[in-house]
Amino acid sequence: MRGLRKTYGGRDVVDGLDLQATAGAVTAVLGPNGAGKTTTVECCEGLRSPDGGTVRVLGLDPVADAAALRPRVGVMLQDGGLPTGVRAMEMLRHVSRMYAAPRDVDELAERLGLHAFARTAVRRLSGGQRQRLALAAAVVGRPEVVFLDEPSAGMDPQSRHAVWDLVRELRADGVAVVLTTHLMDEAEDLADVVHVVDHGRVIASGDVPHLLSDGASGSAPRVRFAARPGLPVGALAAHLARDLPDAGWSAVEAEPGEYVLAGPVAPATLEALTGWLAAQDTLVTRLTVGRRTLEDVFLDLTGRHLR
Repeated sequence: MRGLRKTYGGRDVVDGLDLQATAGAVTAVLGPNGAGKTTTVECCEGLRSPDGGTVRVLGLDPVADAAALRPRVGVMLQDGGLPTGVRAMEMLRHVSRMYAAPRDVDELAERLGLHAFARTAVRRLSGGQRQRLALAAAVVGRPEVVFLDEPSAGMDPQSRHAVWDLVRELRADGVAVVLTTHLMDEAEDLADVVHVVDHGRVIASGDVPHLLSDGASGSAPRVRFAARPGLPVGALAAHLARDLPDAGWSAVEAEPGEYVLAGPVAPATLEALTGWLAAQDTLVTRLTVGRRTLEDVFLDLTGRHLR
């Protein structure tokens, strides 16, 4: 995509967006609700026509060359997009017959646990079951590019891991996988490249280690703790700087009563922190030490307010 634009009601939902996905890689497109990511992917799938810029999939225009692209591209929509009156396996077998060299339907069904509800009408499937069936329909034709919109939404942990294993297999087979998800751990685990979209533009791109890098502290551990709201975090950072010199410290109240402390965390850090909290006559209700996550990056880039 180069300079992609899409307008609804006089408002630019996608505003000059540039993005590229490559073969043999999982490209994750992340963004808050209303950021433009679904519209962007729909332009790639040929479901919407761009109002500006260019989109090419396998070198072809997704709208003008739709007939040529359909045998080569798999699409899994967030709502499934499945006919509701047919039985699950009947639908998958029907879809498979549209392709010249489809995957083995029974093997794919076994991978995704579809046999358990093979004779159930699609309308009677649970959300997670529909998602697994929709994924099977998207990949049964051995696509060169596959678009997966929230592929593990509504799934139990066992199903999620089965889906993740299949995505990794697609990548190993040289498929270009474009993934949209609100599950940051899913993107962090699967993605080779992440694009963060907000207000119709890509605001950050890179592999996960690059995005997790945080200047001087890199992806070093952070301390998170819960206590009463309104603690003077500036005074906390200054206290740590006095007790633990030669280190850069930052402390923020990410949400009311939820604090994040960044710096070279060591046992002495926790001692200094708890000592300062005791001087504030403040009880910690939760304290954890962990590395910066993709969710931290996402919230830093897009903010914490609801959309």
